[in-house]
Amino acid sequence: MNIELFPGILFGKTYYLDEEFGTFNRQANGPGKISEEGISHLQPLASGKKLNIAPETSEQHITIENLGTSNLELLDGRELHNNGWFIVRSLVPANKTKNAIEWLVTPQALPNYKYDPIVQISQVGYHPNQEKIAVIETDPKDSIQPIILEKINPDGSHTLVEKKLPKKWGSFLRYIYYQYDFSNVKEEGIYQLKYRNFNTNPFQISQKIFDRNVWQPTLEYFLPEQMCHMRVNDRYKVWHGRCHLDDARMAPINTNHFDGYLQGTSSLTHFKSGEHVPQLNQGGWHDAGDYDLRIESQAETVQGLSRIYELFKIDYDNTLINQHSKTVELLTPDGKPDILQQIEHGLLSIIGGYNSLDQFYRGIIVPTKRQYVLLGDAVNHSDNIVYNDSVADIPIGQQGASDDRWVFTEENPERALQAAAALATSVRVLKDYNDTLANAALSISEKEWKKYSKKPSLGRIELATELFNTTKNSKYLVYLIQQQEFIQNNFQAIGWIIASIIDEIPDEKFKNFLSKQAEFYAVQVKKEGTKTPYGVPYEPNIWGAGWGIQNFGMKQYFLHTAFPQYFPKEYILNALNFVLGTHPGVNTSSFVSGVGTRSVTQAYGPTRGERSYVPGGIASGTALIRPDFPELLEWPYLWQQTEYVLGGGTTDYLLLVIAAKHLLNKNQ
Repeated sequence: MNIELFPGILFGKTYYLDEEFGTFNRQANGPGKISEEGISHLQPLASGKKLNIAPETSEQHITIENLGTSNLELLDGRELHNNGWFIVRSLVPANKTKNAIEWLVTPQALPNYKYDPIVQISQVGYHPNQEKIAVIETDPKDSIQPIILEKINPDGSHTLVEKKLPKKWGSFLRYIYYQYDFSNVKEEGIYQLKYRNFNTNPFQISQKIFDRNVWQPTLEYFLPEQMCHMRVNDRYKVWHGRCHLDDARMAPINTNHFDGYLQGTSSLTHFKSGEHVPQLNQGGWHDAGDYDLRIESQAETVQGLSRIYELFKIDYDNTLINQHSKTVELLTPDGKPDILQQIEHGLLSIIGGYNSLDQFYRGIIVPTKRQYVLLGDAVNHSDNIVYNDSVADIPIGQQGASDDRWVFTEENPERALQAAAALATSVRVLKDYNDTLANAALSISEKEWKKYSKKPSLGRIELATELFNTTKNSKYLVYLIQQQEFIQNNFQAIGWIIASIIDEIPDEKFKNFLSKQAEFYAVQVKKEGTKTPYGVPYEPNIWGAGWGIQNFGMKQYFLHTAFPQYFPKEYILNALNFVLGTHPGVNTSSFVSGVGTRSVTQAYGPTRGERSYVPGGIASGTALIRPDFPELLEWPYLWQQTEYVLGGGTTDYLLLVIAAKHLLNKNQ
């Protein structure tokens, strides 16, 4: 019988278990022993009948008492797993079928407890022309008090700007929310909000708020750090070595991989199971903490970066990328736009795989759990030597082992169409920069268009849109015009994509049709946006909502530019504010590591073993403990709260910030 105790809030706290006592340590310590089964175990921290947890801290004090015949044991679950928690355990007595375990658990409830109010703001700050709304989260039993806005002066003094009662918004989750609108404050400077005993972190109001330190860390730190098959240098630091140069072996048929990849009864190619597949040891980005390359994350990243470059011509250059030597140097300009170099890197993986397999790969991933759980440098996944199956079996971790990653294939027309759409998008920005890759991307996307049924789907509509935008071939526009019933029924999902070509459509009747669908959808968006105090549609879930809200904001940009009469820019800016700190819960961190005065600095990424972060990585964000408790813990192993990912989880954020800068400075 186990109860697990979250370690992140127990480090440095104490415990009593009968007469034994001690502190909760930051790392698992010995002594240990080997069980009869040959498994290493640490000795229990303590054993007895009555456990008191954190008795010195009234808000955390819990007592657990075993009323039965067996003892309680306090164990350190990190003895076998780095992501383990502290464990309270009782062994079930033999031959006991009734009341085998009886525990009395007593929380130290505080009389008349009230939740301390929290003020939620963008941890980056605001543009003078931006709507500025702070959200105050309060206990339902609490009464409203005035909020104070102060400007912080160079000499350290504070100047009162405004003191007023916030406006009540209403009930959401378990709290009562208020809003303080200070949009009228446009003078540039550093500010702070104070509400009762809560002070926000300092924040800026500045015309240049999005010019530096907001989107750039994602481009100049996170994306380079995630680059597979490269050595990534960062001044004195090496993020990781030249990894996975032995990619990849054809996955065994009839395989259900523990991370969800399925290889059916055929490899779907001329490659046999276990055979080396060439051209996969180049390009691509690791997907967050488990280092695999999924086709959708690779394609979405390429497509998102391509849209950003096409829209805003971001020629920012602060990374040296050498594909010949497979070397990356951070904070080192090389005279080439970083975004174009990143697009190129993604296409090397996608197109290389397609050239070898004659189709898109499903994913590339390590074959064993021992490799999968790696914390540290990805170069240690394999020996970087293509496996030779003529040699005797060699253990993983030694040179010559069968440690090469597996490549999976699948029959999935929708995913293939969406990957082809990403390639078609990239052609428009990569031509004249890398014509070879651009031509290959166009050839593959047109091949995939012909390969599958013309029956409408989200993927086929997207591919038709991107191919029309790239080639200007009217056959793709004719196809779109013929699918008006499908577009009408799926406008929420697909309307923003077609909106991106609104100025290229000569058919006024079709444009009027799209405008009418946009008008209908805008009513739904407005209704959903009023359900929360954050001004965006938000349905809290077990998984953090940040990526979904970023995605909503990204789509709103395309709808706003095509149909500004229906979709105001505030949805875009509200989505960005949510990600940067205006979100539920006591932890008001920016979800973007290293961005803002407070941000997620323990994340489920490649540095989680060090309880650290990668600048510019975007965490999934505040999750929901059912039914109504928002939670964002400072802990690196909760993927549902602090995981980084590639694809839209990265590029949607980039587009949001750059679009915000563009919209707010448009008239200046």
